[in-house]
Amino acid sequence: MDRPYRNETESLCPVCLKRIRATRVFQGDEVFLVKECGDHGPFRTVIWRGEPPMAEWRRPKEPVRPEVCYGAVDAGCPFDCGLCAAHEQLPCSVLIEVTDRCNLHCAVCFADSGRGETEDPPLARISWLLERAMAAAGPCNLQLSGGEPTLRDDLPDIVDAARRIGYSFIQVNTNGLRLATDIGYGRWLRAAGLSSVFLQFDGVEDEIYRLLRGRALLDLKLQAVRNCGEAGLGVVLVPTLVKSVNTGSVGAIVRQALQLAPTVRGIHFQPVSYFGRFPEQRGDEGRFTLPELMRSLEEQTGGLVRVTDFSPPGCEHALCSFHATYMHSAGGRLRPIGAGKGDGCCSADPGAGGVRKTVETVSRRWSLPSEAPRFFRPPLPAENLCCDVSGPNTIPGEGPLDLDLFLNEIAAGSFTISAMAFQDAENLDLERLRGCCISVVSPDGMLVPFCAYNLTGREGRGLYRRRSGPGQ
Repeated sequence: MDRPYRNETESLCPVCLKRIRATRVFQGDEVFLVKECGDHGPFRTVIWRGEPPMAEWRRPKEPVRPEVCYGAVDAGCPFDCGLCAAHEQLPCSVLIEVTDRCNLHCAVCFADSGRGETEDPPLARISWLLERAMAAAGPCNLQLSGGEPTLRDDLPDIVDAARRIGYSFIQVNTNGLRLATDIGYGRWLRAAGLSSVFLQFDGVEDEIYRLLRGRALLDLKLQAVRNCGEAGLGVVLVPTLVKSVNTGSVGAIVRQALQLAPTVRGIHFQPVSYFGRFPEQRGDEGRFTLPELMRSLEEQTGGLVRVTDFSPPGCEHALCSFHATYMHSAGGRLRPIGAGKGDGCCSADPGAGGVRKTVETVSRRWSLPSEAPRFFRPPLPAENLCCDVSGPNTIPGEGPLDLDLFLNEIAAGSFTISAMAFQDAENLDLERLRGCCISVVSPDGMLVPFCAYNLTGREGRGLYRRRSGPGQ
């Protein structure tokens, strides 16, 4: 039955990128973003499918304006990012691309990198950009990205420079090839101060990697995790989800991740978005929404994780992501922590204090503790990884949670499952964009919300990417 419910917002025309009015239209158990450009006609894109309902998932959030703004409000959102004074969230993470080079040519790539030889920005320039970001965002989380950042032999020097500037949690976004084949490189990064590895990991079958990355990579991915564990680096697995390719593999990814704990600290799913380089499938049939992912995780793990475990974020807009934090045991059981209460990688306090708490929480959960054992769990059959969580203080067959069990679980470490639904020109919602807490440090030193930085119109025009050359 259709619901007579509409939300007004703003978006962009996916052709000319002009700002236009948009409406969230609730129809049955689906929600669509509907908009019309006077020059290019109407557009309609699904943004939410099924349970949990969007109306129940959303939550109120007070805006917090950035204190240091490099962008002046002139043309209006999203054309004045810097950040500007109209933005409604402080950054909890900043990302900087340290190279455009890559050793893969993937079918999906946010940055559309590896198209040719380019000059890497020198360390001095990167240090200036990091200092500029620090002045505006404070000591937030830092992700070094690309291209493939491990192609830089001086990446440890970049990590060291970031530490000296004041970043306490530093993560590298990587396909893992060099970490798999050069064990000394991971140790070098850890010694320089790297906190965590954000590892591209799309599934547990080589056919998935052939389709998305152009070659069989599973053995290399697993070796990269092992080498990171030996080096003392925590790993977060990052699957890019493409319908008909690997959306049926989310449960298998969870099972594999648990076998690789405690080195693997969690999983961060990213449904494919239509910017950069992507499969030519822009219609609604290619969309994989957050509620679909939550339900798939419950179904494909047989209830090991449940939809009710997941919470909306406390930092970015509620429609952008979900997360759950667990304690896990050697038997493969997962016990949710703070399910449904907003406990996760982002604090519910959106101000400066909340950002600091977010940085501390992410550092604690995504880094590998120095006392963590350097071993991997033996493979567990799927049926042993499914459990029935019968209440908030029980583990099946073990009764109420006692102190000894709790301490044992703490020693084993926490495990997080999260997802981020990035926006593209088709489904861009400016209300969501103004609440973004992930900023890209552009080559000219501006802080641009991730989805705005990567946004590309149907005719190939971008708002921000490659305004300045990568070597500047």
